[in-house]
Amino acid sequence: MTIVNVTTPQQEHEFIIDTVAIIGLGLIGGSLAKSLRENGVARHVIGFDRRPDELKQGLALGVIDESATSLTLAVEHADVVVMAVPVGAVENVLSQINTSFKRGAILTDVGSVKGCFVDAVNNAFATVPDQNRPIVIPGHPIAGSEKSGVSAANASLFVQHKVILTPILSTGAAEFEALGLIRRMWERCGAVVLEMSVDHHDDVLAATSHLPHLIAFSLVDTLAGEGDSREIFKYAAGGFRDFTRIASSDPVMWSDIFISNRDSTLKVLDRFADDLAALRQAIDNEDSKTLLGVFTRAKAARDHFGKILSGQAYTTTMNTENVIFKLKPGGEVNGTIRVAGDKSMSHRSIMLGSLADGVTEVEGFLEGEDSLATLQAFRDMGVVIEGPDEGRVKIYGVGVNGLKQPPGALYLGNSGTAMRLFAGLLAGQAFDTELTGDESLSKRPMERVAAPLREMGAVIETAEQGRPPMKIKGGSPLKGMHYDMPMASAQVKSCVLLAGLYASGETSVTEPAPTRDHTERMLNGFGYPVVREGATASLSGGGSLTATKIDVPADISSAAFFLVAASITPGAKLTIQHVGMNPTRVGVINILRAMGGNIEISNETVVGGEPVADLTVCYSPLKGINIPEDQVPLAIDEFPVLFIAAACAEGKTVLTGAEELRVKESDRIQVMADGLKAVGVETLVTPDGIEIEGQQIQGGTVDSHGDHRIAMAFAVASLRANADITINDCANVATSFPNFVALAGQVGIQISVA
Repeated sequence: MTIVNVTTPQQEHEFIIDTVAIIGLGLIGGSLAKSLRENGVARHVIGFDRRPDELKQGLALGVIDESATSLTLAVEHADVVVMAVPVGAVENVLSQINTSFKRGAILTDVGSVKGCFVDAVNNAFATVPDQNRPIVIPGHPIAGSEKSGVSAANASLFVQHKVILTPILSTGAAEFEALGLIRRMWERCGAVVLEMSVDHHDDVLAATSHLPHLIAFSLVDTLAGEGDSREIFKYAAGGFRDFTRIASSDPVMWSDIFISNRDSTLKVLDRFADDLAALRQAIDNEDSKTLLGVFTRAKAARDHFGKILSGQAYTTTMNTENVIFKLKPGGEVNGTIRVAGDKSMSHRSIMLGSLADGVTEVEGFLEGEDSLATLQAFRDMGVVIEGPDEGRVKIYGVGVNGLKQPPGALYLGNSGTAMRLFAGLLAGQAFDTELTGDESLSKRPMERVAAPLREMGAVIETAEQGRPPMKIKGGSPLKGMHYDMPMASAQVKSCVLLAGLYASGETSVTEPAPTRDHTERMLNGFGYPVVREGATASLSGGGSLTATKIDVPADISSAAFFLVAASITPGAKLTIQHVGMNPTRVGVINILRAMGGNIEISNETVVGGEPVADLTVCYSPLKGINIPEDQVPLAIDEFPVLFIAAACAEGKTVLTGAEELRVKESDRIQVMADGLKAVGVETLVTPDGIEIEGQQIQGGTVDSHGDHRIAMAFAVASLRANADITINDCANVATSFPNFVALAGQVGIQISVA
């Protein structure tokens, strides 16, 4: 037997593998071979296929370097052997070459079922001594086409497609080195490499790939058997074509896959059959609410899937891509704008609307990632929610006791508000829940809410140092209590009051300083009485909420960036419409006015129990002040941009009593001090605050540490800078202010995004 040689010049230093053998030159095997050669991954690529014509064509097309006339000749000198044969044929092929691998060779594959590949390996090498076995790294590229054969080989097939590796490693260094090599091999072919266990892979693929193919095959077969099938196919629209495209896939390959992944496929098929039967019953019963629930959840999930593919989903880690703000110095601030809806109220509108009896309609809902994560969490707990559509949301409430156990952990993005309020709502439920968030949220303290909830009878586990995830055990009876808060926090207050909905007796909270009272106001708006006496808010458990209409005002925290922008920019005049003027939130206005800011309030009214007004801001020279401590809780989220105002003011500004700033999305005192230093502003950091002497802002590069308010604050600073400012790690701006960049550019800030 001979090996036919065909070589292609490559740069020796580019290679990470000397020799690769591809067993099976179909679409995937041929595309991998071609990609390895064109990307300089392997010095030599050997191909074997049971079809001589495919081998001959592979050589002619330059897909492979060598054509092996036997399996043994293909693998005996290979450093990496890739099995690209049907999953049902793997064991037979491996049994023919189980003693032919060179010492230290790596065996991998491209099959879509990993359990059967591992079983085939174990069976084929059962009698082979360990030292003579290859190192096995199962793999699965999530890529393909309706085309087949080596003539369809495409070196770009895997670019930006996922490849899942399911390593079955021992603790040896050789195994970890092999895993790293296979990872680099796929990455050099342009793939995004992930890892998961064998069983989890097969369950996931049964749901996301195998079941859709089964449905497509079945639907086309069903319709083809109809008497008028020609008419059905003749008039089928694009949706039918797109949905059934995968029914053109290789029948032999897919029958092998379904048999090989039998258990996982049957499990997901049974769930689908049950859900399909429920849909049939809903149609038969003319049950529009059940249909609407399924369809709205499905639409949200599909839209979410689209965002995953574009890197914008709320369930992705928001810091994985370094969004960069670049700002030119100077600029003007003029015009009339309306900023994003209030995030705190957007969260609460979904929460209380879901617990109400009846249909709640919301206007002005903030369509930021955090708010959308809250909305999705309630969908996961069985609430039917339409929208959001340009800020409009319709919530079909299930009542105080109508939530259902979610299918998995509830992901809350970057929102500490959501996690702390959810803890209170879920502490009294009959089912277990787990609350998770992104990397930033996972570092934030949750013991401050877990501790009082435990006093009420809740069973809650947190991770190390009281951080997320939070695991809440269901079925724990809660008892009302009085809680004296050790520090001012609207989130803690709201958490305890929401738990009080499910507690026996009265629950009351006394706060050491006023904090935002959106929860109390909105509960009253939903017909659930909350009594306020001085610094104490109280309610009795066991009541109900009645659906209502909510118009979410513009967020004063978002408006704050533009209040400061206009205040520090000579010649500025800016009107911000329909801003929420809750007395517990207006600290930023009070502080700016105390510094000499020129802010006029007009068109005052009350919407849904919340005061709103238009704010007109004109430039006025600011002066440094000692910020009154009674204003700190009323402006706790606005201090990053207030620090910019202080840097532009004449004299010294001193902040004290602001320890809460150290446990936000970042340590906002230290991160702002570091950022100010980066643009030439020296500060003095104290344990509970900061001292800032007004001075010229320079250009520089600022690290926002993934904190959206830090990023937006330094964007405002560019108005008074004397050189360019670059701000790194700005992806999380989408969590609270999705259209910040557009509005900033509209009013005159010279901002661009990289």
